[in-house]
Amino acid sequence: MPARPATVPADPGLAVAHPESGFAGTVVRVEAGVAVVRDARGRERTFPLRSTVFRVDGRAAVLDRPRPRPRPGTGGPSRTASGSIASGRTAARTARAARIYVEGLHDAELLEKVWGDDLRDEGVVVEPIDGVDNLPGAVRAFRPGPGRRLGVLLDHLVPGSKEQRVAAAVAHPEVLVTGHPYVDVWQGVRPRVLGIGAWPEVPRGRPWKEGVCAALGVGDPPAFWRRLLRSVGSYADLEQPLVGAVEQLLDFVTEPGR
Repeated sequence: MPARPATVPADPGLAVAHPESGFAGTVVRVEAGVAVVRDARGRERTFPLRSTVFRVDGRAAVLDRPRPRPRPGTGGPSRTASGSIASGRTAARTARAARIYVEGLHDAELLEKVWGDDLRDEGVVVEPIDGVDNLPGAVRAFRPGPGRRLGVLLDHLVPGSKEQRVAAAVAHPEVLVTGHPYVDVWQGVRPRVLGIGAWPEVPRGRPWKEGVCAALGVGDPPAFWRRLLRSVGSYADLEQPLVGAVEQLLDFVTEPGR
């Protein structure tokens, strides 16, 4: 006798596949008794709750209404998208002298999406520097020193890379450079949020973002990035090396007494 399908809350960002139609993607919302699922190309389909059988994490499941989000003061502490306990602060703390530099606007937008509450609570500003080549000049202009700590997040920080050489060139006691192994911060988003098993392989020499969009058959990179960013709900949608690198920087620039 076949096992009865599990019941899973249709939380936004949940990756599902509908074997009968072959449609796969992520839940984006629930409305009028149906789950709206969006695939990697941006197409949306609706499926009735509690009666449609999906594959979720390799098992048969039906979807139920999403879990309610806890409100402050009701049933325990609420958490931010980064997983930390929300402070309940209603206004951002006055900005510290410390900063976090990232390579580009997409990096900054992703940090805001996941760690924005923490950054505002700690008074930390994130600034894009428009590419790793600009890092040495940006560090000199910042003038790190006691009370002026600087954290830097780099893409593709792997042994023998240009990024590693630039990081070594800005070594300073009050500067911490961390990074992730991915070619671009897009790759630090888990592909399951798009309903795919892995990011496409891009031929060497081709711009990575353009290659990904072409392989997935989606629109231009800016439009695809907006869709990808909308699909990220919390740190759980990011790869661990990226999460760990950002958390290291936050600890560094907010260390007590600094």
